[in-house]
Amino acid sequence: MRTVFDEQLLILGGALAGMGDLVHHSLDDAIRALIEQDADLAQQVTTYDDVINEKEKEIERYCLRLIIMQQPVAHDLRFILAVLKSITDLERIGDHARDIAEYAVLFSDKPYIHKLERIQKMASSTLKMVTRCIDAFVRKDLELARSIIVYDDKVDNLFYSVKKDLLDLKKESKDNGNPAVDLIMLAKYFERIGDHATNIAEWVVFYLTGEHP
Repeated sequence: MRTVFDEQLLILGGALAGMGDLVHHSLDDAIRALIEQDADLAQQVTTYDDVINEKEKEIERYCLRLIIMQQPVAHDLRFILAVLKSITDLERIGDHARDIAEYAVLFSDKPYIHKLERIQKMASSTLKMVTRCIDAFVRKDLELARSIIVYDDKVDNLFYSVKKDLLDLKKESKDNGNPAVDLIMLAKYFERIGDHATNIAEWVVFYLTGEHP
């Protein structure tokens, strides 16, 4: 019986990793579409969204079935609960990737009013956080999970810098008003992605230690 349950837990871990891979590809494509101002690539990102949403429902059903049928306790229960919580954050990251892609379409036919250097740094940093939080879950790597939680401060600091620069541009000219606000919202999506990756890392810590940061 235990062998069957262990196999089911392995399947669950694989499903989480698979969903993480989908979300990573969606975010990566959204970032490339934004930087390259590629409207066609941005449109493709929306196709990921339905797949990611369905994956979340599928994993959620599997988790609930395991809880009902196997009545897990201690470490096993923490693992299933951590997966349940993490897929919600992954789905939200997928939503934000779609939002970023929508802005990529908006900006595809006009020059940016501000260099995207800091936003690109936010993008690469959050993409790295998404990759690492899934790696931490799969590899049961406590130190990696904790490092992600600390790393989130870097993304927050970049957001504050981007916001300040764009608000200064907005004050310089009325023509910069709407584009500046759009870019601030864009940066905010990356900041929120960092928060969701941090949430997942915190659930890894909970799963491995029983303590939630």
